[in-house]
Amino acid sequence: MAPSKKAGKKGVVGGLLSGGGGAKAAKVQKADWSEGFKKKKSAGVPDMTLLSTITNDAINDNLKQRFFNQEIYTYIAHVLISVNPFRDLGIYTEETLQSYRGKNRLEMPPHVFAIAESAYYKMTTEKENQCVIISGESGAGKTEAAKRIMQYIAAVSGGEEGGGGIEGIKEMVLATNPLLESFGCAKTLRNDNSSRHGKYLEIMFNTLGQPVGAQITNYLLEKNRVVGQIRDERDFHIFYQFTKGASAEQKEAFGLQGPDAYAYTSRSGCLEVRSINDVSDFQETLRAMQVIGLTANEQNSIFKVLATILWLGNVEFVEGDDGNAAVADPGVTDFAAYLMEVDPAQLQKVLLTRIMETQRGGRRGSVYEVPQNVAQASSGRDALAKALYNNLFEWIVSRVNVSMKPKSSTDYVIGVLDIYGFEIFQDNSFEQLCINYVNEKLQQIFIELTLKAEQEEYVREQIKWTPIKFFDNSVVCELIEGKRPAGIFATLNDATATAHADPSAADNSFIQRSNMLATNPNFESRGNKFLIKHYAGDVLYNVPGMTDKNKDTLIKDILDLIEGSKEPFLQALFPDKVDHSSKKRPPTAGDKIKQSANDLVANLMRCQPHYIRTIKPNQNRSPSEYDDKAILHQIKYLGLQENIRVRRAGFAYRAEFSKMIQRFYLLSPSTSYAGDYIWQGDDRSGCERILTDAKISRDEWQMGVTKAFIKNPETLFYLEGERDRYWHTMASRIQRAWRAHVRRKHEAATKIQRFWKNQKESLVYARKRDYGHEVLAGRKERRRFSLLGMRKFMGDYLDVGGSSPQGELLRNAAGLSPAETVHFSSRAELLISKLGRSSKLSPRFLIITDKAAYFVVSAAKDGRVNTSLERKIPLVTIRSISMTNLRDDFVALNVNACEEGDPVFTCSFKTEMMCVILTLTGGNIGVAIGPAITYAKKKDKQATIKAQKDESVRGEGAYKSHTIAVGSGEPPNSVSNPMPPRNPKAKKVAKAAPAGMAGRSVSRPAAQALPGASKPAAPAAIASMPSAVAPAAKIKPIAPATGAARAPPAIPGKTAPPPPPPPPPPAAGPPKEMYKALYNFAGQEGEMNLVKGEEVEVKQKDDNGWWMVVKNGKEGWAPSNYLKLVESAPPPPPPPPVTRRPPPAPAAPAAPAAPAANINGNGPTSWKAKQAAAAAATTPSPSSTPVGSRPNSAIGHKGPPPAPKPKPVIPAKPSVGGAARPPAAPPAPGMPGKPPVPTAGKFAPAASNKPGAVQRPGGVAGQLDLAAALMKRAQRPADDDD
Repeated sequence: MAPSKKAGKKGVVGGLLSGGGGAKAAKVQKADWSEGFKKKKSAGVPDMTLLSTITNDAINDNLKQRFFNQEIYTYIAHVLISVNPFRDLGIYTEETLQSYRGKNRLEMPPHVFAIAESAYYKMTTEKENQCVIISGESGAGKTEAAKRIMQYIAAVSGGEEGGGGIEGIKEMVLATNPLLESFGCAKTLRNDNSSRHGKYLEIMFNTLGQPVGAQITNYLLEKNRVVGQIRDERDFHIFYQFTKGASAEQKEAFGLQGPDAYAYTSRSGCLEVRSINDVSDFQETLRAMQVIGLTANEQNSIFKVLATILWLGNVEFVEGDDGNAAVADPGVTDFAAYLMEVDPAQLQKVLLTRIMETQRGGRRGSVYEVPQNVAQASSGRDALAKALYNNLFEWIVSRVNVSMKPKSSTDYVIGVLDIYGFEIFQDNSFEQLCINYVNEKLQQIFIELTLKAEQEEYVREQIKWTPIKFFDNSVVCELIEGKRPAGIFATLNDATATAHADPSAADNSFIQRSNMLATNPNFESRGNKFLIKHYAGDVLYNVPGMTDKNKDTLIKDILDLIEGSKEPFLQALFPDKVDHSSKKRPPTAGDKIKQSANDLVANLMRCQPHYIRTIKPNQNRSPSEYDDKAILHQIKYLGLQENIRVRRAGFAYRAEFSKMIQRFYLLSPSTSYAGDYIWQGDDRSGCERILTDAKISRDEWQMGVTKAFIKNPETLFYLEGERDRYWHTMASRIQRAWRAHVRRKHEAATKIQRFWKNQKESLVYARKRDYGHEVLAGRKERRRFSLLGMRKFMGDYLDVGGSSPQGELLRNAAGLSPAETVHFSSRAELLISKLGRSSKLSPRFLIITDKAAYFVVSAAKDGRVNTSLERKIPLVTIRSISMTNLRDDFVALNVNACEEGDPVFTCSFKTEMMCVILTLTGGNIGVAIGPAITYAKKKDKQATIKAQKDESVRGEGAYKSHTIAVGSGEPPNSVSNPMPPRNPKAKKVAKAAPAGMAGRSVSRPAAQALPGASKPAAPAAIASMPSAVAPAAKIKPIAPATGAARAPPAIPGKTAPPPPPPPPPPAAGPPKEMYKALYNFAGQEGEMNLVKGEEVEVKQKDDNGWWMVVKNGKEGWAPSNYLKLVESAPPPPPPPPVTRRPPPAPAAPAAPAAPAANINGNGPTSWKAKQAAAAAATTPSPSSTPVGSRPNSAIGHKGPPPAPKPKPVIPAKPSVGGAARPPAAPPAPGMPGKPPVPTAGKFAPAASNKPGAVQRPGGVAGQLDLAAALMKRAQRPADDDD
């Protein structure tokens, strides 16, 4: 059935308004004018560029109003300001997340989800890398914002694969949060979950916007926290989780006790935190390890290193009689040596002594074993613990990167930067200098991209602009990282190199050298301290210990100890081997952080940035306290006031002319026609035409030298909305045209089916009607209605064989079995004999099946109509059929002798009934036609009914006293009239062209090349589309031979002899190169009309997509992608002789059924089948993409994924925590077995020891990319293989 224009509307309305299960539809409510008053009122302004007064106090008042109204997010144009609420506001639910999908920034209230949506949308539409830079002081909510960014991207990025596919990548990206929080976050005075490291997460996407991998870059872990913390702070979360939540097997294997038993975790006096559940967090960490893909052996090795660090912290030194250090409890060092799988005596020697080497004239001199005092030994112990934890953290990050390595090519990247905030403490040392330096670099990026670069661009593009003054912190960055003149890091390196043996001497050397920096207005030297004027405020740093922290190296004795360990995992944490002959100075901590910060800045500068500036409302983590003084300070150093001024005076969007045209050329009829770019002028005038035709006010945009500038974001959103509307309109037109095409196709198929059905039925009915003429043989006058051309022998007029209520009633009354087929049913009148008076006609229902004839009667009884079977006459008992030779309807069925006698009745379809009985009985009964009907009134009593003409009788005739009086009818030799022609349908009048199209030129404008494209934009040729089926050759009908004798009529249902086969087609000429039309094309003036499947000759080929074709001697232009070359093929062999089946035996004809769309394979093929065949023909073969190496960052290029860092091989060992433990191996020669677990005393809070430093492990060379090598080899020329 062909779909109608209104198809589906009823169902849609029912689905929307009607309730399930027949429930009553909900009543439509009237609009309530007070609905807006029920919504939550917004406090202040959501975008601070709308403030009437731009001052720091006005900004603070606006943030304060929104904070107490539970609105923590506020915009400054595209920069999001976030105030930490210190409580759960319920604004990160799945419903809230979905509400921001596909929405621009101004459609929804300010939210971190809006920033994530903007980054993801721009990546997928503008095809550029994005990054989200989150900045603010410690405890302002940077880590939480980063987690919400990842939550949103994981939710909206496409793909429904499970396991290791896209969903697996999403799970691993989200699992990095609890894992890295456990190892990289700690409780501080300002924040219970403070990030003590920097993390830059790069989520990699393919061209479909689906995540295919990720990569984490770690920055400056605060490893000094491992060995000591200030009062009421804690070590990293993992130590408390491990000591509280470890299993019994782990406690037995590693000798674990509570956190109060270890010096490193108990000295600060803070073991419990009200907002932290260490046991449940440990289970979450274990689940994250499983999601990342860490094996049981790898997890066991990680926990073993953590236990080693804890026991190293319990090694205490006492001063001996000689003034040198000695181990207070050798059992602690023995157990630590057991965990490290080293010799206990060697561990004690490394902790208590140091190897010193003298030099003479640049040559190696004597080597001395120098004992150490208590302070030096404690410093060496802490340096080993810090090195173990730092390298373990680096290994975990590299292992996570291996698990999240992209398995396919990477096209785009979204980076999320979560790094420590600006810190100002009472005691600020080298760690705060590095942290604040990185924040200065991030502030410099913000200034470069949002303030300085924007104003410089306006000047360069000659845009009318009012300059805004702001603080440029590049002088502070140069003060810290400069080389000429030397900055703080360079001065530290010089002081460390000249006085490396004595830390205090190196500190004094730095103080003396730093006096040269006093000329810088942002630096002040104050004895053993110095002050730097940062963008966030003045910070006073303490010099003592700073040069020692800057060295960041382990003594070679400790490295030799680790190299001699029997634990492969421990050796893998320190891949750099000790080179005793090297005199090169290793990189210092300052060198490393400066290089990392510069690499981070380079990566961020290659992305489109999105900013989140976090603010901490108070220092007490209170959800109801708002510290105006502290927030005003943050507003000032974040530069929010300058940012608002620049945004209000600047332009929200700018793009090069070429990109502007590529994005919005469809919005102007002067620049686009049917999707083609047709503008003849330059790019600048094209941009002006687009904005003018889009009805954008002139004061909303300006044209620069190379770029177009749009002032307000609302204007940009309007252009984007119009562009989306254009594509929606085009899609609607395509859908409408396709639906019209499908509807016309179905209507055409329905017309063909109806025509074929009518023709087939007409042939069947005509044949039955002709058979009736032959049976009557001109012996009976005919009724006028019997000779109508539209008269059809329908058979079952009462629908006894169907499903109508009347038909079912008659079928049940007659007692028909399901196996009986009804061939005829009609109303009749049976002649009933009455005692002592004339017989009378009584209404009956006549049913004829393939077994018998049934007479059914309906009679009223007790006020109810009762329908029952009156008589059943088997067809085998009928001897003959008797009728008169006049036009009356009387019929008698002469049956075998019986008590009821022969039935005499009238039937309007007597001829059809007679043909049905003859067909069912095989024509074996006779038909008696004469002036009288002779029948058996009873078993042995014969009677006769005479027929006579009486012109005074009107109608069907009258019966009385065995006499039928009827008027004259049509001559006996009359034949049926021909089928009358159908009334022609009125043709629809062609619609007039729309008013907007009246003035358009009929000719198609020439397509121009889009800016950046080399050829005019033309639709791509679909070469893989299946070619249309060639029209079947017309077979010339064969004229019948004249003079042939006509065959006797056959009973309907018997098969006629088949016609002779058609003659073979003439031989084809020589092959000719032709092109076949793939689609219909209605051309305009000068263009050639094409019909799908026809072949044309190409005379001229142009590169603009139009070819000159020749058809029927006429020339015209046609689109090249509508044509396909017809490949010549050898002529097919002659078909074999057709084998004809013998005609079947005579059978009763079945009731005519509606033919299907494809009758005997010659009808129209289903359009769904054609589409399925076309899709199967055009499915491309899968091709593998070579995987190559990739640089350190995912932003620099869109190449293949990186070669992973070699995964440390860990041999099988006793697993802990659920895995089966094999029997312990015997100790190596010279190595003692597991010592008893020493008893750890309770440590009272005390000041931390002097921290040391450790060298960061170097990178490992990448692996050879085998897939890329094989692909490169396959692309060599054929000559190279000879």
